[in-house]
Amino acid sequence: MTEPLFAPLSFMHGPDMKNRFMLAPLTNLQSHADGTLSDDEFRWLTYRAEGGFGLTMTCAAHVQAVGQGFPGQLGIFSDAHLPGLTRLATAIRAAGSLASVQLHHAGMRSPKEIVGQPVAPSDDAETGARALSTGEVEQLIEDFIVAAVRAEQAGFDGVEIHGAHGYVLAQFLSPESNRREDRFGGTLANRTAPIREIIAGVRARCRADFQLGLRLSPERFGLVLGEMIEVSRTILAAQEIDFLDMSLWDVDKAPNDPAFAGRTLMSCFTELDRGAVRLGVAGKITSGPVAARMLAEGADFVLLGRAAILHHDFPERVQADSGFVQASLPVSREHLVAEGLGPKFVDYMSTWKGFVE
Repeated sequence: MTEPLFAPLSFMHGPDMKNRFMLAPLTNLQSHADGTLSDDEFRWLTYRAEGGFGLTMTCAAHVQAVGQGFPGQLGIFSDAHLPGLTRLATAIRAAGSLASVQLHHAGMRSPKEIVGQPVAPSDDAETGARALSTGEVEQLIEDFIVAAVRAEQAGFDGVEIHGAHGYVLAQFLSPESNRREDRFGGTLANRTAPIREIIAGVRARCRADFQLGLRLSPERFGLVLGEMIEVSRTILAAQEIDFLDMSLWDVDKAPNDPAFAGRTLMSCFTELDRGAVRLGVAGKITSGPVAARMLAEGADFVLLGRAAILHHDFPERVQADSGFVQASLPVSREHLVAEGLGPKFVDYMSTWKGFVE
């Protein structure tokens, strides 16, 4: 029943993923204050590669200093980050996993105490963020592209563009947070322009076999589900990305929008014509049987967050026992330390209700 999870997955660009398990990009607060890689971050990620994940993705790595979203975030906005990134890519690939960096900018979600003045598509009274000028949006797009080139220099197989969870690219997609009147505001096509221009730039300036993914979330943070389906359809039709990563919060959840009642949120995306682009889903995938069901319901691969925190070797455990279910919560701090989480990551997980004893 779980056999399809262990079939290789090919992409339009770059090497195959050896199985259908991808490590979700997970906030963990354990890099250095300047964005350079820490030993704890190195250990956390390489341990997942060793545990059998077909692709190991970093946490969100910010492409501008002003785009930092949380303390201890991995950076990719400076060549000073290259030594750590190179060390990381080399070790992940040596463990038999593909290596990817998630490219991120928090926009209005950047904490003032870290960045000073947050920026966003439009002025935001609640967060105190100020609107980016047209030139600054163009620079933002350029910095995403330059960060991808930097990831390529470091030896990663590819990158994922973070367009989800209410961060800056999702802020552009939302008609609530994007009230611009230039070429990046108004119509859905204009609001999607930053993502499309980043994709085009990465394709133009990185090598031909460099892999490119995009993470989207379909609702919350002012997003309109019908629009997000249309954004996904447009990007899939262009056939320029290798995979679309849909962050669903819960793969079995129903849409919030009553216009889409009677179906799962995931089905809104599995039914889209995707050509050669691969579709991954994330959200409460807790066992081998649930992961296998996602493939049966139309996904090409699964992304694991909590299950990967609890078990560095989740893929290997499912391969050995098709009925494997993640450890029940809460778990001890000792369990998480044994699974390769550093002290700051364990402290962060203890803020999640019911996760740590």
